[in-house]
Amino acid sequence: MPEEIKRELLAIADALDGLLRWETELSGDGFPSMKAAQVLRAEARPAQTAVAHMGAHGTLAAAVPLATEQPAAAASTSAPAVSAPMAASGAPLTRSAPKPPSLPVLEAQAASCTACGLHAGRTKSVFARGNPTSAIVFVGEGPGYHEEQAGEPFVGQAGQLLDKMIVAMGYGRDDVYICNVVKCRPPDNRTPLAEESAACEPFLRGQLANVNPEVIVALGKCATEALGCMTDGEKRWRGVWAEYAGIPVMPTYHPAFLLRSPQFKRDVWDDLQLVMGKLGRPR
Repeated sequence: MPEEIKRELLAIADALDGLLRWETELSGDGFPSMKAAQVLRAEARPAQTAVAHMGAHGTLAAAVPLATEQPAAAASTSAPAVSAPMAASGAPLTRSAPKPPSLPVLEAQAASCTACGLHAGRTKSVFARGNPTSAIVFVGEGPGYHEEQAGEPFVGQAGQLLDKMIVAMGYGRDDVYICNVVKCRPPDNRTPLAEESAACEPFLRGQLANVNPEVIVALGKCATEALGCMTDGEKRWRGVWAEYAGIPVMPTYHPAFLLRSPQFKRDVWDDLQLVMGKLGRPR
């Protein structure tokens, strides 16, 4: 048998194994047992544009000034970077928006950031993992102990569950881009405070500007609020399409919540199927 066919069969077998494990988690309740064929996108990805976003509290978060990348020779004469203006609808006016710093530059800035109190207990910052050209971005709330030790988001039990979700959608673990609202671990893994989320917002905004995904999945209320996709007092937030700077956002439960309340896994799978439909992938 040709090696190319062998590799393809092994990939399909790995995907089926992941789906069957997820089906076991759901007690076999109506979950698909075959890996759906991937659909090739017919059109090239749109050019990446800078994304400016109104913070969760109605103001542009600017706690951490992120300088745009410029050639060294021109740096001294260039005008200082300014936040991109917003249209009345909250969409970015990209015509005058500066080019965001690259992901490596943002990661280096996050590693030395002192804009909020989380930096005082930081062992290392946790920036992102996965494919920076992915059509889908998962946004969580913040790193835990295992994530801080590894320097990558979602590597503990919640991360293993998230990986099962990703495989169930027909992606490989590293085919998608995954990041958090805050890049430093909050004490005792608590939910980030509003001021901590605001301090890290420029990093998240820069990540989304660089990746320029087709869909964002907000994992939990913290991520949903940080993306400006939930109003105060709103009771229903999960499973309802929202928008961040023109990008569709699907808010759903955080994998850590599912570990405590596995009966809600079916709800999350329903949400992820809506994401698959938005991306034109078979469900």
